[in-house]
Amino acid sequence: MKKFWDSGPTPAARSGCAEAPAFIEGRSDSLAPSAGDENVRFAQVSVPAEVQIGPVRVTPATVLAPMAGVTDTVFRRFIRNLGGCGLIMTEFTSADGVLRAKDKKAKRYLHFYEDEHPISAQLFGSDPKVMADAARIVEDLGFDLVDLNLGCPAKKVVKCNGGSGLLRDLPRIRSIFEAVRAAVRIPFTVKFRAGWNDEEIVCVELAKMAEDCGLGAVALHARTREQGYSGNARWEWIAAVKDAVKIPVIGNGDIRSPEDACAMVAATGCDAVMIGRTAPANPWIFRQIEQYCGKLTDEPAQGTGYDQPSESDRYEMIRTYFKMLIEEELPDATGKMKQFASWFTHGVPGGAALRKEIYDSKSAPEILTRVEEFFEKRLCEANALVREMSL
Repeated sequence: MKKFWDSGPTPAARSGCAEAPAFIEGRSDSLAPSAGDENVRFAQVSVPAEVQIGPVRVTPATVLAPMAGVTDTVFRRFIRNLGGCGLIMTEFTSADGVLRAKDKKAKRYLHFYEDEHPISAQLFGSDPKVMADAARIVEDLGFDLVDLNLGCPAKKVVKCNGGSGLLRDLPRIRSIFEAVRAAVRIPFTVKFRAGWNDEEIVCVELAKMAEDCGLGAVALHARTREQGYSGNARWEWIAAVKDAVKIPVIGNGDIRSPEDACAMVAATGCDAVMIGRTAPANPWIFRQIEQYCGKLTDEPAQGTGYDQPSESDRYEMIRTYFKMLIEEELPDATGKMKQFASWFTHGVPGGAALRKEIYDSKSAPEILTRVEEFFEKRLCEANALVREMSL
């Protein structure tokens, strides 16, 4: 079966941008120009400085993607404090759970502080009335935006017709769009995948429907439900959606560096970029994008660059995040520390030994102590070596 993306100009050509750079790690699709093409030039396109979603101004135009088990209030504030992230989002939250008075988990997911604005609450569910009622609660809680999850590929969510499971039922999606839009005044957005599989691509039709129903923006994770998180994101789908609607389009998928973020904008013309799995491994990614784009704008002749965290920076980052977890008194703080240890210590010499000590620890304070002991010892050894070399 021939797909709409199999013919016609490349996404970059459709969006009026230069082709995406060939140096994007892990990308082997048509976005990478051939080495023999002398006319290819690297895209000098920045991530937009801002994007307007209804009355909400998002600056810069970068979004922390909602991630289950990750984007709680501690991680969101942690990312916000590092700088460079324009919009943060909650973990995806069950609309049914929001309406249940005794659902402590849903209440915890929707807890936020004043310094988190602008912030969007992401909901999932399949009943239009329940979704509308939950959206009203979200608005009353003070969120700036409410978002519908049509992207989660998890079987337990899909089997309840939630997340990407709804991609096979566009009439029901329209009913949800209309019910939620009528229920709230704050901007209503949707994050979705391209379709169920390569034979059922609905992203353009869904984006047009969202615009028709009065949604303020759409965010596309350029993979299918069948793909999960495997393979390459198909940025040409983002370009096709951008061509089809006038509301802001947020691109998501395979942004691992500032170069990738700019390449996505160059290739698709998207209005903002959304970053998910890269953020826990490299929490500096948003600040790095801001630095990189600033140099593209201010010093194009000087090349580009951005700060790379030192080992001392990494230590301070881990310690700060772990302290925030302890202070928030989350019931799963110890588990989260162990979960994040594998991401935060990636690339640290001797990190495997630290991870083992963390996994063997019995409490959050013990984990923090192990981290401090590990890095203090390494930093002392490094300082001693510097003094010895200077003699």
